[in-house]
Amino acid sequence: MSPEKKMNRRKFLGATAATFAATIVPRHVLGGPGYIAPSDKINIGYIGCGTQGIREMTRLITNPEIQITSVCDPNQNSTDYVDWSLHDIRDSIRDLLEMPAWGEGLKGIPGGREIGQEVVEKYYAKERASKSYKGCASYTDFRELLEKEKDLDAVKVMTPDHLHAAVSIAAMEKGKHVVIHKPIANRIYEARKTIETAQKTGMSTHLLAWSQRPGLALIKDWIKDGAIGTLREIHNWSNRPVWPQWTANPVETPPIPKGFDWDLWLGPVPDRPYHPNYTHAVFRGWYDFGAGSIADMGTYSLWPLFMAFGLNKPPVSVEAYGTTTCKIVNHESLEEENHVAFPHSSIIRFKLPAQGEWSPLDLFWYDGGMKPSTPDELEVDNETLSREGMMFVGDRGKILAGFRGEDPKLIPEKRMREYLGDPSEETDQQQRRGGSRDSAWIEAFKAGTQSPGSFLNAGAVTETILLGAVALRAGEKILWDAENIKVTNMAEANKYLSREYRKGWEL
Repeated sequence: MSPEKKMNRRKFLGATAATFAATIVPRHVLGGPGYIAPSDKINIGYIGCGTQGIREMTRLITNPEIQITSVCDPNQNSTDYVDWSLHDIRDSIRDLLEMPAWGEGLKGIPGGREIGQEVVEKYYAKERASKSYKGCASYTDFRELLEKEKDLDAVKVMTPDHLHAAVSIAAMEKGKHVVIHKPIANRIYEARKTIETAQKTGMSTHLLAWSQRPGLALIKDWIKDGAIGTLREIHNWSNRPVWPQWTANPVETPPIPKGFDWDLWLGPVPDRPYHPNYTHAVFRGWYDFGAGSIADMGTYSLWPLFMAFGLNKPPVSVEAYGTTTCKIVNHESLEEENHVAFPHSSIIRFKLPAQGEWSPLDLFWYDGGMKPSTPDELEVDNETLSREGMMFVGDRGKILAGFRGEDPKLIPEKRMREYLGDPSEETDQQQRRGGSRDSAWIEAFKAGTQSPGSFLNAGAVTETILLGAVALRAGEKILWDAENIKVTNMAEANKYLSREYRKGWEL
């Protein structure tokens, strides 16, 4: 169904309902305070019911402006998921459904499309006087969902990274709005294709890592005011990965679990034997399936930075260093060549071109426990760098901030006092600003407009992040020609911009 027809359906049904209600009795009397008519809700297909998918579902479903009408996942139902807490998923479902005994007999961490369907139907049943609801369809293949769910307005994509582009493009071409977990894709070619599809179709899109970070706006104001002189470098570090990192593909070939469609989970990636080391929350460490720590956490920190500072150009060069590992073969210790997975830790240097108000900048990313050396200004206060953070380096000073730009401060503390006096009140006021995580995209999808978190705004940061993986795989500094979409100094590195596609999954 086209966007125009869907909009007409909503307007028509909404107008009809309003006219009928006005004739007989006011709507608020019919539905109670805060009542939202079904015709005014966004019908959502929820694609991806793993741990993060279920976790976010339990929060999103309580929003009266949306209706989850269908779920999809290649996995039917299992308890072999990986999470950062053994009972967080179970307990979030218990809290949502107000069922203290839900999942009492489960051993492990639950997930899959049947879990998603159960959560949706039990929640909506709980909210109805009849205590009954069976209106959530369940699909293995997202393409079938898009074909059969005629009244669908949007999809929320919570799949592993390698499927983001395929699902998003298919949904937009079917006239559906798209809200997606980060990143947009794990290949530059696919990210560009996804953004181009958003432009071509005019569908509303939203990348969930978007958020307002008032601390970054404050940092920009301080820099423009001359607090640290001319900005030269930005450093961003994370303790990720918080999942195992491997150095080679597994050689074991365990059986595919019952109810798990391995072929659909692979999607565009060339065939290989099933192995649990690829799936669920550990997919991020593989070049084929994930986009590494920088995409996992860097999207949260770097995108708000790019937005706040008006950075809209990708780097002109990228230099990356990763952990080296060794293995013993016939008594000989040999360095491992790792072409399949991200390193245990990395440091990446992006050279950003002059743009807007800024001279050329060096942007540094660190993960796996790596971070900058403790600056002299911090040692003056007998402090060290936190496990995650950001630092802005000028030619006359430094600003330290939380990982996503929160709670900025000039260092050392003496410099902060000299510049602002007691900054606590101003910073606290800045930090309290902001809105609901979902309100921006829900409002945009209803209006048929682009949210601040639109794919159209995320091109430069997405390309920057994905070039980090290209440089790691290339093993040397790469020079990037964004206009022609190619690495200019190392032709063989261009193969990392795309992938070999399985038949039927070409983009």
